Amino acid sequence: MDEPWLRGPIPGVSPLLAPVLASFRQAGEDLARHTAGLTAEQIWTAPPGLGTVGFHLRHIAGSTERLMAYLQGKELTPAQLAALQAEHQPGPAREELLAALDQVFRAAEAVVRSTDPASLAEPRWVGRKRLPTTVIGLLTHIAEHTQRHVGQAIVTARLAGR
Repeated sequence: MDEPWLRGPIPGVSPLLAPVLASFRQAGEDLARHTAGLTAEQIWTAPPGLGTVGFHLRHIAGSTERLMAYLQGKELTPAQLAALQAEHQPGPAREELLAALDQVFRAAEAVVRSTDPASLAEPRWVGRKRLPTTVIGLLTHIAEHTQRHVGQAIVTARLAGR
């Protein structure tokens, strides 16, 4: 099957926003494929100098949720801040991590679908320091940050599965 970005236009989604949705789909498919068969122990065991597969799955979900909050002009909630602190702690097995990631991607997709392409240049702020960016800057970062951690998770999964 072709990668999501090569499957044609997404009905009802601006071509300016569709690449973000393709990134979410690519991430979900790649992570499901490359973590298949890993035990909970393998998911939460870190090869020397690397984060665990579980960390990367949690971080992708958590960072997507946090960055989507900033995209919507919101501040982070105490629950989001607590989740950030817990990303490295061993926890659920693969299936639960992938389900949580899917849930976050579905919520993020709804936000992207509701984004007016005319708003892409509008200012947004990130973090307590309120660092400046734009709607398109946040969307681009969400997609590239997701893919960066997918790659790290795949490498770590390969090492963990040996």
